[in-house]
Amino acid sequence: MSSRTRLRVSLLELPLYANTLPLASGYLQAYALQDPEIAAGCDFTVYAPMAQTPVPELVAALLAQDADVYGMSCYLWNMRRIKEVLDELVRHRPDACFVLGGPQVMNHAAEYVSPELENVLVCNAEGERPFQALLAELLAARGRAAVPDFQRVPGMSFWSAGELLTTEKPARITDLDEIPSPFAAGLFDGGEYTFAVVETNRGCPYSCSYCYWGAATNDKVHRWELDRVKDDLTWISEHGVESVFVADANWGALPRDVELTRHLVEGKRRTGYPMMIAIQAAKNRPDRVTEITEILVDGGLLTSQPVSLQTLSPQTLEIVQRANIKESTYVELQLKLHEKQISSYTELIWPLPGETLKSFQAGIAKVCRTGADAVVAYPQLLLRNTPMYGTREALGIETVRVDDPVAEADVVVATKWVTRDDFQAGAWFYYAVISLYNARSGFHVARELDRSGVCSYEDFLVRAADHYRRRTDTEICAFFDESVRGLGNYDLNNIGKVLHMVLHSHRAEMDTLLEDFLREQGWLADPALRAVFELDLVARPYVYREAVSEPAVALSQVRIVERDRYTLVVDLPETAVESLADAGFVEAGHSGRFVVDHRGRRKMPYPRHRSLEHNAAYCQAMMNRLRDILPTWRAAAVRDRVLDAS
Repeated sequence: MSSRTRLRVSLLELPLYANTLPLASGYLQAYALQDPEIAAGCDFTVYAPMAQTPVPELVAALLAQDADVYGMSCYLWNMRRIKEVLDELVRHRPDACFVLGGPQVMNHAAEYVSPELENVLVCNAEGERPFQALLAELLAARGRAAVPDFQRVPGMSFWSAGELLTTEKPARITDLDEIPSPFAAGLFDGGEYTFAVVETNRGCPYSCSYCYWGAATNDKVHRWELDRVKDDLTWISEHGVESVFVADANWGALPRDVELTRHLVEGKRRTGYPMMIAIQAAKNRPDRVTEITEILVDGGLLTSQPVSLQTLSPQTLEIVQRANIKESTYVELQLKLHEKQISSYTELIWPLPGETLKSFQAGIAKVCRTGADAVVAYPQLLLRNTPMYGTREALGIETVRVDDPVAEADVVVATKWVTRDDFQAGAWFYYAVISLYNARSGFHVARELDRSGVCSYEDFLVRAADHYRRRTDTEICAFFDESVRGLGNYDLNNIGKVLHMVLHSHRAEMDTLLEDFLREQGWLADPALRAVFELDLVARPYVYREAVSEPAVALSQVRIVERDRYTLVVDLPETAVESLADAGFVEAGHSGRFVVDHRGRRKMPYPRHRSLEHNAAYCQAMMNRLRDILPTWRAAAVRDRVLDAS
């Protein structure tokens, strides 16, 4: 440790997004500065570049700060990068003190810290109190010219003489106003931020076993004082922060959340910021969540709302301690959003304990049947410090660590109820869902087959997935195969890449792939089903704002009368019109000539100069707000009806 008078403290965050406001560091600094000794004896710096920043660049910047104490925020998305940085810093600065905090490392010091590194500590609790106590002890030790006694610091694990010592955790902070606002303290002034995470409360009344949120608190929700929260949100608005994630576990659970939502919208109207809000909706308050979503949509802050169903298996709900959250609540929320023409997407997790391949497939089929805009099935990640992590052996959980130089994500690939082959079959099934249901390639034909009793959604998607597995000669299915084998679906942009292919770069290949599949099943021999298939060909949306094209397969039931840049004029047989009406796209009783307008809303032109990763992120976001890219239908005007008279 340096002999200089003041203690230099460097706080490191490695977020996913550039220009992210370092909230955790702000809390730590604001809380610590309440101690007069720390305020008088410490200088703070905060460094928060993207997690993808190269290690040499990170190490050089941190060494240049010449800190006595380095604090690092550790999450699954940055842990490998943090560990590399830590190893280099310890090598260059063996005299400094290092403290790791966050859900990835707490209670796991032995895994991340070698016994010889007695200057590296791991925080096992909320960071504010332990970090303040650590700085106080370091200052006191310096004052008495002694070695710091880390046993005086609560909530820490560290090595001493070959023994891993752990001090008692401090009580959770229940009066959150004990933590000063870093916004009001001016700690973020002068920074340029485009993304911010904010908290208005801490805690979660639920205890879903796969989730750190409820497991970490397991008690009532504690909240910051209302005016303080409003002032923080006002700061965000007045400082031009573009995007905000409200990190409360259940936004809409408290009546005041409606008031705070209106405050966010008022800030946008006054300053233009923020431009976008993301929330985690309350689990059992569909009316309030719908009200909040409508306020945000009307205020231009939200374009889509997730419906976090996670599973429809009663057995799984019991095992993951989620049975107290009613399925009917989510169905009600989805219907309310649908009535108000607000995009939504239903979130599921594969494979949760208790879920079987059959129950997963049946659950998705049920979601499709209820008319969900889109279905998002996230891979199950085994998170540290969750109840599920503690019972992983009893649940038969097997994981594979994602091959990622930055993240430390462990994907669940098997449980007592799912083999590794089942896991892969479920992944193939979901690629059928993305391409045929979400991307609308087979939306109407699947709906018609299910409605008529010819083939259920579940069986349709199972057969399609089987067809895909046998068609890796196509670039689309080869991409699916590579993604399944390499756990590519861990990356959300993987979904975006599917949409980029199916709705843009490989649109023609998707046409023929779908025709081959339907012909193989014998369904195209029925003129009515052929008509609905051809309806899908002309109705499939374009994810970019681009000129429409005619399908790559010959049409025999649907006739394209005219085509301009964004629209088609088509003649539809009665079966196709009935399918459109049944799905709510047109009113029943209209004649068979329609204008299909593919302009959509908020679509951007295809940016040829951008990387696939950038475009995939855009495509994935557009799937979540699917209503913005779906075509509109209207009965053709008289002029359109005589276009082909000659």
